Amino acid sequence: MGSDESGRRSQVGPGALIPDSDLPGAQGRFVLDETGSAPAHHRPDPTRPPGRVVRVVPDVPAIDREFDYLVPAAWVDDGRAARLAVGSMVRVELAGRRVAAWVVELDVKPPPGVKLSPLSKLSGVGPDAEMIDLAEWGAWRWAGRKVSFLRSASPPRMVAGVPRRRSRPRAPAGPGDVFDDAFTHGVAVVRTPPADDGVPLALAACRLGDSLLIVGEMARARRMAIALRRAGVTVALGPTEWATAAGGATVVGTRSAAWMPLPELAAVVVFDEHEEQLKEERTPTWHARDVALERARRRGVPALLSSPTPTLEALRAGRLLRPDRSAERAGWPIVDVLDRRDDDPVKAGLFAERLAERLGEGRVVCVLNRLGRSRLLACASCGELVRSEDGASPMILLDDRLETADGTESRPVVCAHCGSTKLKNLRAGVTRAREELSALVGEPVDEVTASTDTAPVSRVVIGTEAVLHRVEQADVVVFLDLDQELLAPRQRAFEQALALLARAAGLLGPRRDGGRLVLQTRQPDHEVVQAARRADPSIVAVAERDRRKALGTPPYGAQVLVSGAGAAAFMAALGTPPGVRIRGPLDGRWLLRADTHRLVLDALAATPRPSSRLRVEVDPLRV
Repeated sequence: MGSDESGRRSQVGPGALIPDSDLPGAQGRFVLDETGSAPAHHRPDPTRPPGRVVRVVPDVPAIDREFDYLVPAAWVDDGRAARLAVGSMVRVELAGRRVAAWVVELDVKPPPGVKLSPLSKLSGVGPDAEMIDLAEWGAWRWAGRKVSFLRSASPPRMVAGVPRRRSRPRAPAGPGDVFDDAFTHGVAVVRTPPADDGVPLALAACRLGDSLLIVGEMARARRMAIALRRAGVTVALGPTEWATAAGGATVVGTRSAAWMPLPELAAVVVFDEHEEQLKEERTPTWHARDVALERARRRGVPALLSSPTPTLEALRAGRLLRPDRSAERAGWPIVDVLDRRDDDPVKAGLFAERLAERLGEGRVVCVLNRLGRSRLLACASCGELVRSEDGASPMILLDDRLETADGTESRPVVCAHCGSTKLKNLRAGVTRAREELSALVGEPVDEVTASTDTAPVSRVVIGTEAVLHRVEQADVVVFLDLDQELLAPRQRAFEQALALLARAAGLLGPRRDGGRLVLQTRQPDHEVVQAARRADPSIVAVAERDRRKALGTPPYGAQVLVSGAGAAAFMAALGTPPGVRIRGPLDGRWLLRADTHRLVLDALAATPRPSSRLRVEVDPLRV
């Protein structure tokens, strides 16, 4: 018995599937004969006595259905049948090939007259019934396939058995006891200083029992696991220590840890819940914060969301707990704002006049979120922007030629208006900025981008926002063009800009350490700048709340971005569901909006998927 994409039960077992790869136009689909059964040569021996039947989900996303299989009689004799449980990982014969599968139901009564095939192999232990139910919820919540979530909930390597925990030591009390009260509110949001390592809060959670602790980066997960183990806590580091977690332990890990087993879950903590790394980039694009909250809700255990700059999603989920203003301000570094409103945008260059005095001592990190050498040029003689022949696109400097960003037009380094060969950089990329910064400080400067594979060694470092993830400590962090972040054409631009500043503040440490966060901007009164200066993220949160409520954007509404080669066919099949507003197509993408998630997610679940590639992103972070 199976389930098709609209949720209806199929009356077909695995023995009723045959490959049609020999049929014209076949693409690996499966067909039935005219009776709804498999051809005779694919059926098991009808004289065989009926046995125990289980239902499985094959690890084949394109099928996304459940099927019934017999438990072989030999498994009863050798004990494998006794080890078979909901969540067991097995292998089955499906359409002439052997595939992995998960057992999702035991002792199933199959439809009469259906001939079933036996299970082929018992591979190991997999996600339990709770996680299978959670995977089904996740498939609806993020408009994906259940198989994708079952993969996330399965061990990275086969596990034959789950070890039994010998003892459960109590986490020691310590200076973090103030956090114990945070777990009395059901779901709460804790606003912490940017440099907080999270260990006191993690220990407070462990005093309640086995906890799920999710962080944004693996390096931080390892440091937290080491600190907890030194305190006597039994820790399973996700995802590699899956078996330890299944036997009973506190789980520490990144995004994937949200799907780790926790048989005796007592508390959930998501650290730095604003981090975009907590959202899966591949489809289905689930968010670890929301998975963790759902697990806590189902178990009835407390959940905490920790962040120096909580998102509106977090603030809607639970009560905000924050330190007093003096303590919160002391947790942020000194913030210097270099007002560039009076600087000539052509002649002033990338660096403010007062910037050099901030670069003289200690480790300096400069952030510029633009790759390459030059992103916008002007003629030094006549002042005309350097654009394509039709004037529609700016041209950039690549080696000794000018090119459009898409590479469709190229010409020598000459102004098309007056013929001058002298050009001025109006918007330098990080490579050009490194050269100018090196000349300014009179010493070598390292460049760091997402593609850089070596650690920076120079005292002064410049890079895209990736540099904030590659450097562990700094004395000065400079945002050379903060306006680029504030003016980004994204719905969450202000929230994301403040999160970048919080990441930089974490490298600098609290105010007593003397670190400085330097912001070059032509918008010194902007709410993001003021929030950083006053160490008060609520300035941005209140303004964002009012804007998003008026627009009906998340978390005050639902958004879904549909794209890919199969998007047009999918949208045609979707039609115009009641309560769902559709915008597009624009560049092959459609944006769906609704007042609630249920309205749009139910419509997506009822729409058949095309065979070609389709990307459905629920609540995209960058749109």
